[in-house]
Amino acid sequence: MEVTKTSQPHDRFMKELLSQSERAGALLREHLPPEVVKFLSAKPPELIPGSFVEERLREHRSDRLFQMETVNGKAAFLYILIEHKSSPDGKVGWQLLKYLLEILKQWEKENPNWQRLPAIVPFVLHHGTAEWKIPNEFLYLVDAEEDWKPYLLNFQYSLLDLGKITDKQLSGNRRLYPWLLAMKYATREDRQIAIRELLIEALRAVPEDLYPIGYYLIQTYVYDEEALREIIREVKPKELDTMMSQFAQDIKSRFAEDIRKEVRQEVLLEGIRQGRQE
Repeated sequence: MEVTKTSQPHDRFMKELLSQSERAGALLREHLPPEVVKFLSAKPPELIPGSFVEERLREHRSDRLFQMETVNGKAAFLYILIEHKSSPDGKVGWQLLKYLLEILKQWEKENPNWQRLPAIVPFVLHHGTAEWKIPNEFLYLVDAEEDWKPYLLNFQYSLLDLGKITDKQLSGNRRLYPWLLAMKYATREDRQIAIRELLIEALRAVPEDLYPIGYYLIQTYVYDEEALREIIREVKPKELDTMMSQFAQDIKSRFAEDIRKEVRQEVLLEGIRQGRQE
């Protein structure tokens, strides 16, 4: 089986991770600030379909929006922005502002007779190799006189930098832990071989998640076919041949789709170039 890395694997992986309410709820409750978590009701987060990230940026950035209820019965939104770049984006505060505004504009269309706006808590997840050292507030980007700051727009965002957390502390939830572990090392190729046994141990607790995580490993890890076989053999040995066959078919299908997209894009660009020449 030829291992081929396809485009936007992180985006697809994060959407899969957060599509399950238990995993999404665990991520939010374990890593949001305590002053936010203590006001969240016991109800699971409700995923709002769609993305606010521009198509051209989705190779490096993913997002998910959740609606939750507070213990006081207030409706609120939790917005997760996932940064896939190896280094932190210094302008993430600006990107967040644009996305939060789009969320409120969408909400206003659905609630034209509103009296008060809903709260939106922004949450940034970074799994790149470089440590995140950028201040987690919007006003950091604004070049203003110090005395003006009380009168200027500002907000803080919660930050989860996977690289700063030890492996065992990524999550106490068995359904979430292997997903965050796989994400953490997807951008750290020099450590991927060393953590293979740790991945196997984590996957044994949730063998039902082996396929989506295994597919992500194929796309983002340096594992060869034999390494993948070993993981499947240790986690779900009876499904070794079936899963390897399915992986091969899915990769071939995904690779073909990527080629078709590239061809369509090239045809479009060629048409634009010819139009300019005429």
